[in-house]
Amino acid sequence: MSAIHAVMSTLFAVATLGTTVTAHATNGDATLRADLERIAQKRIFFGHQSVGVNLLDGVEQLAMKAGIPVRIVEIKSASDVMPATIGHTFVARNGDPFQKLQSFEHAMGSHSTGLDIAFVKFCFVDITQETDVKALFASYRNTISGLRAINPGTTFVHVTAPLTIVQGGLKASLKKLLGHPPYGMIENMRREEYNTLLRQAYQGQEPVFDLARIESTAPNGTAISVEWNGKKVPVMDPANTDDGGHLSAAGKQRAARELISVLASIPDRPVPGKTPR
Repeated sequence: MSAIHAVMSTLFAVATLGTTVTAHATNGDATLRADLERIAQKRIFFGHQSVGVNLLDGVEQLAMKAGIPVRIVEIKSASDVMPATIGHTFVARNGDPFQKLQSFEHAMGSHSTGLDIAFVKFCFVDITQETDVKALFASYRNTISGLRAINPGTTFVHVTAPLTIVQGGLKASLKKLLGHPPYGMIENMRREEYNTLLRQAYQGQEPVFDLARIESTAPNGTAISVEWNGKKVPVMDPANTDDGGHLSAAGKQRAARELISVLASIPDRPVPGKTPR
C-alpha cells in the first residue's frame, strides 16, 4: 500500500505542477493581451533607427501571438499619426546623436500634436569613446523639455542607449595584458555613463524604458558585465544578439515585452472638460 501511495502522491504532484505552470502561462498571456489592447488604442510616435526596427518587430510578433491587432505605420512626422496607431520614423543620422535630436524635434513639429506618447531612441553607434555624454544628455533633456512645453498632454518616454558585446578571445586577452581595452569596452562604458544620467534624472518620476538593462540581462536573470580598471561595465548578453549589437529573435521579444509594459502603464491622456477618476 505504501508503494502505491507513493506513486499516487508523485502523480498528483506532477499533475498539480502542470496545472500551476499552465495557470502562470495563462496569467502571463492575459497580462500581455491587456497591455497590448491598451497601447493599441493610443497615438504613439517613435523616432529611431535599426534597433528600433528590432523593437517594433518584437511588438508585432507578440501582438500576433496574443491575437491583438496593433497598428504600426512608418510616417514622416508626428502630425501624421492616426488614432490607435504607433507611428514611427527614422531619425537622421546614425553616428550623430545631436542631429538625431534635431531630426526628432523637427518631426514633432512646432505645434501641439495631441499625441498620447512620444519617444526617441539613440543607437549604439551614436555613443563612442569620444562622446561627451554630459553634453549629449544636456541636449537630450533640453530637447524633451522644449517639446513637452509644446505638447503638455503628451507623455515622453525616456530610453537608455543600447549596448554591444565586448571583444573576447585571445586578442582581447592580449590587449588587456598590454593595458589596452578590448573593442567595445570603452564604448559601453560611455553608454553606461549616459544611461546613468538618464536614470538619475527620470527614474521613478517619468516613464523609462531601460533597454540597456534588458540587453545586459541573460535569460536566467543574471546581469552581464565586464570589468575594466576596477569598474563593472554592463554589456550586451550574447543570447540577446545575433551580430553583437542588434537584437536576436529572443532578444527582440524580451525587449518588446518590456516596452509594451512601460507604454501600457502610462495613464490616459486627460480629456478636456472631463474629471479624471
